[in-house]
This record gives sequence, structure tokens and C-alpha cells, in this order.
Amino acid sequence: MARMTQRRKIHRFQLDGSGTEYPVRFKEDVVAAEEPLEIRLGGRSFAVTMRTPGDDFDLVAGFLVSEGVIRDGSELVSLRFCAGGPDDVQTFNVVDAQLRPDVPLPETMRHVYTSSSCGICGTESIEAVRKTLHCNPSADPLRVPVDALAALPEKLREAQAVFDKTGGVHAAGLFRLGDGEPELLCLREDVGRHNAVDKAVGWALRQGLLPLRGTVLQVSGRASFELVQKAALAGIPVLSAVSAPSSLAIDLAVETGLTLVGFSRGHSLNAYAGRDRLERPRAVTEDPLQAGAGRQS
Repeated sequence: MARMTQRRKIHRFQLDGSGTEYPVRFKEDVVAAEEPLEIRLGGRSFAVTMRTPGDDFDLVAGFLVSEGVIRDGSELVSLRFCAGGPDDVQTFNVVDAQLRPDVPLPETMRHVYTSSSCGICGTESIEAVRKTLHCNPSADPLRVPVDALAALPEKLREAQAVFDKTGGVHAAGLFRLGDGEPELLCLREDVGRHNAVDKAVGWALRQGLLPLRGTVLQVSGRASFELVQKAALAGIPVLSAVSAPSSLAIDLAVETGLTLVGFSRGHSLNAYAGRDRLERPRAVTEDPLQAGAGRQS
């Protein structure tokens, strides 16, 4: 965890309620680290992302899956850190991925449909993902009890080691739900929610687990278009977030047959797409989705 966190000197102002003087303490605080990572394909620069150092090979592997560059682990030959920068020194901020010779390299630096600044419309974004999609989340037979799904944010939070130290990172966890307690397959943390998801998906790719049929992706923040895209391309049938989804995220979930849940807070959740995959708890007669359908704050 050494590179994932850093220590910084701070001035802490303590409000004592007097309205005049506030005690000031000088101390050190632990913060989440953030550094650039350059991703290269066969020595050619492909993308740069800001991330929390750690699990970088997972991040690169997951990023290539979410960009539609690779589909399974056999297409990724190797990953290695490279020296970079003007002095050509090893900073562990450049990773070069070697792909199988028959895997076509992207024609551009980065696929346009994942760029928030490219100016294309939502319909074109969804169509671009649909053309790249090689999994079919709508065909996944997974059924999820809502009480088990609502319990995942707490289980995710319990496993967040970096968040405990800094309070400054997002988390993404892959869960498999069975007859017993939900099984946490992988948890990754990062300053960027999209990076945390890429790290989890990259772990699965390197473990030979793609597509991730029968799994739930639980994230600590909101559900954006990009997160639904990453889940769909990894074959994940259910994406659950503790906060709100965006309109385009809902549209993409409907288009790909993915179940999208938001405002999952332990006692209630909202289903925005794929409601048929969610089951009532056996001991409950009232539908908790109806009882908690209002917007949560």
C-alpha cells in the first residue's frame, strides 16, 4: 500500500463553538496517491489515465477489455513496466502491453465512444458499444434476491483498506451470489471509479474468468455510461451503485440487457433496468422495490 497512499502536513482547524477562536493543530494526514499511467501497445502510446498506483497490470488489462481491444486473456501476451519521461527513468508509470500478433491494434489513440469530449450524441455512443459487444448480458440466467443485493455496499465498505486510511478512493467489487453469504471475488480501489472497475475486470481477465457470467459488480459511487459500458463488455449481468445512475447509463443498460441498480443503501434500492432479474426475499411479502421506489437522499 506504500505507493497507494502518501502523507502530507496539514493545518487542522477545530471548531469549538465559541465563535471567536478556534484551536489549530499541525499534523500529518494520509491521502490517496494519484499519478499518471501511460498505457502503450507494443511500444506505441495508446492512452494516459490518472490513477492510484497499485494493481497497474490489472488496470491496463481491464482498460483494454473496456476499450474493446481484447476479449480474453489469450490475446494479452505480456505486461511490463517501461522507463519513461524526458530522462528515460523507471517511474513505474508506464506499462507496455504486448498483444497476440493476430489482434488488430486500434486505429486511433483511444476509441472515440469512451471520450467525454468527442461531441458525439448518446445514440451514437450506445451504437458504438453495441457493435463492440461480444457478450450478451441479457442471456445470463442469474437471479438476485434483493436483500442479498442490498447487503453488498456494506460488504464492499468493510473490505476497503485504502479508504479506511484516506477516505479518498472509490471501490469496485465483484461478487458471486449463492445460497449462502455473497462471495467477494475481487475488490479494487482507486481515485477514479472507472479505474477501480478496470482493475477488477483486469483481474478477472488475468484469472481466465471472462466473461463474468453470474456475477454482480458493486461500486461505491454513481453509475455512469462508462461503468455500464465496462460491465457489459466484461459480460457482467448486474451493476449496483450506492448513488445515482445517469440517463445514458440507463439507456445503455436497457440496450444491453444489463440490470442496473442505484441508491443501494442496505435498506432499499432502485432498479432502473433489468427488474426481472431481481427476486423478492422469501420471507417478505411486500415488494421492497416498490416500498423503496422513491428517490433516496
